Amino acid sequence: MKIVIVGGFGVGKTTMVRSVSEIRPLDTEATMTQEGLRVDDLTGVTGKTTTTVAFDFGRISIDAEHVLYLFGAPGQERFWFLWDRLFSGALGAIVLLDPLRISDSWYAIDRLEHQRVPFVVACNNFGGAFHPDRIRDALDLDAHVPLMECDARSRGSSRDVLITLVEHLFSRGARSWTVGGAAVLS
Repeated sequence: MKIVIVGGFGVGKTTMVRSVSEIRPLDTEATMTQEGLRVDDLTGVTGKTTTTVAFDFGRISIDAEHVLYLFGAPGQERFWFLWDRLFSGALGAIVLLDPLRISDSWYAIDRLEHQRVPFVVACNNFGGAFHPDRIRDALDLDAHVPLMECDARSRGSSRDVLITLVEHLFSRGARSWTVGGAAVLS
């Protein structure tokens, strides 16, 4: 089962994949270059020296037959063209956001809604207060879309976000899905 983690630059997507994956994640972290610094908006992102240039990949086995495949998308605008490809075949997505840079998540939500991919929003805890009503209003988020606080560094917190996503998928009326003709959740 494919799950995509999207959001703005530097919100913790790679960190979330690393914290929750049962395998050593495949990542495409590269050192940020001077050229990249001229192209990418680093507002609100301090001390970041690496960036994802393709995607991160991890996995979690639910049981012997069911596996979650996690794909962390790059956050910079110049890599957004990859997102629709990553969304193809995804059962759901996590929009990870920084509460101080909420607008960085607008494009992710727009693309997910356009692609009809169900999602939850997880506000990564960067030490500030969590104001769900303010965030929901700023994102113009439908009432049925789960919004929760998380700490992407924590395996337990990241796992809770994934559980919320799976529960959200079931609450949307899905009792089972088929991928390649095989039922993956029932």
